[in-house]
Amino acid sequence: MPELPEVETVRRGLAPVMEGAVIARATVNRADLRWPFPEGMAARLTGRRVLRLGRRSKYLLLDLDSGETLIVHLGMSGRMQVSGSTLGTFHHDHPLPQKHDHVVFDMEGGARVTFNDPRRFGAMDLWPTNRTEQHWLIEKIGPEPFSNAFDQTYLADALKARRTPVKTALLDQRVVAGLGNIYVCETLHRAGISPRRLAANLSRARIGTLVPIIRDVLSEAIEAGGSSLRNHRQADGALGYFQHRFRVYDRLGAPCLTPGCGGTIARIVQSGRSSFFCPQCQR
Repeated sequence: MPELPEVETVRRGLAPVMEGAVIARATVNRADLRWPFPEGMAARLTGRRVLRLGRRSKYLLLDLDSGETLIVHLGMSGRMQVSGSTLGTFHHDHPLPQKHDHVVFDMEGGARVTFNDPRRFGAMDLWPTNRTEQHWLIEKIGPEPFSNAFDQTYLADALKARRTPVKTALLDQRVVAGLGNIYVCETLHRAGISPRRLAANLSRARIGTLVPIIRDVLSEAIEAGGSSLRNHRQADGALGYFQHRFRVYDRLGAPCLTPGCGGTIARIVQSGRSSFFCPQCQR
């Protein structure tokens, strides 16, 4: 499932053709994805100007001049693909319609944005813009990792009473927004913290070191266009490249990249998810 860097990469790719532009025609090709689409969604989107294209955690937020916000979740296989416009130095013509093109936004000026989702775990909803933070998908999400609200004091307080492994705690979207399995594994390796360690047993000083590392890992991943393992593509169809920088994720049996460590990457399962780490240097 796309994590914060992948969703932010998609947002940045869509902004040049959607932000400030009018949706000349919205086409909805089915009644639902993970959940039913809101009633009359195509009509409520058609003719509306996108005032702002934002992101909250793993959700895209399209603020419209109607006073509504289109909330988009890509799910496990969802992609938003731009055609009929020049992105960077390449012009992308409109492709032939595909089986899983579920929602299509034809923008004034000729650009088209197509939401394609083979597994249909994605979601879209329309909600009043002034109450976006009260939407049931968003209302319990914790602070954004790049925000001022996410600092050493906040994270130490959030983790101090959690008798769960630190890996599980950091995956909890109520603690911090947008972190998923890949980037928590990478963060804990850089911090030298075992994913098995109970969050409550970490010192405040050690928890504090996680904040800048989380930001560094996410920043590097965004700059690389995210991680393309199965389904993630940028808005122009290009792959992300952060997977080539993985230190532990999906590197079972490979040598640890920490200088002087000499350990080997191991894998355990926590809460149904793979945790990759180095038993030698992560304590």
